[in-house]
Amino acid sequence: MNPYKRRNFLFIVSQVALVVGCGAATVDYRIDSRFPHNTEAFTQGLVFHNGVLYESTGLYGYSTVRITELETGNVLRTTALPQDRFGEGLVYLNGMLYQLTWKSGTGYIYYPETLALADSFQYDGEGWGLTTDGVSLIMSDGTANLRFLDPTTFAVNRTVEVKDGTYPLQLINELEFIGGYIFANVLQTDWIVTIDPETGAVTEKYDLSGLLTRREALDADVLNGIAYDQENDKLYVTGKNWPYLFEIVFTKNDSL
Repeated sequence: MNPYKRRNFLFIVSQVALVVGCGAATVDYRIDSRFPHNTEAFTQGLVFHNGVLYESTGLYGYSTVRITELETGNVLRTTALPQDRFGEGLVYLNGMLYQLTWKSGTGYIYYPETLALADSFQYDGEGWGLTTDGVSLIMSDGTANLRFLDPTTFAVNRTVEVKDGTYPLQLINELEFIGGYIFANVLQTDWIVTIDPETGAVTEKYDLSGLLTRREALDADVLNGIAYDQENDKLYVTGKNWPYLFEIVFTKNDSL
């Protein structure tokens, strides 16, 4: 059993209730394209930059950073993490890739063309999701808080608490910064939320249940992975050990 499945069930159910029941508008989606995805990839971070799809995978002994071919799902290049490191969030900033690990308090910096290790850095607590507003590294740690880190010193410049209405929203996981908002997976749910980076308020909710058929979901783990192709305005999502990566478009449902 992977470590995420050991989370307290009742706590997870309470978070699902908060996401479904509070505050922001709910948004529908449509699938524009579906691409193969490596079912051995326990997806923790997903990044699309300059036509290249980068992926961070987790689990002890299996964690990697990799370049994946979008159209086929083939792994074109990969770098393995140490056996005692659990890969987490991934982001591209200032010509480098930054990757978190779960409980070791260590992050890694890679050259994006080769995935060769360039450096490492330290942070307090757990590492979950990672994105950037172009200035700061923005990380989640499993709580309702998002930390904004200086990408040079890795000092915490500020912290924002994520709230759905008046309730703190825990288990914020994979992150992507799109159009001035932080898009986030909520662990062990089919929901993505958008977060105002200044206030931490959840502004919209996206229910992505139904991406996989019931049969496909039997062999897959949770929804996790958001990548935005800014040049072509395309959004991609996948999950841990999912057979597909989906290009989706969100559509407002005014009846909700």
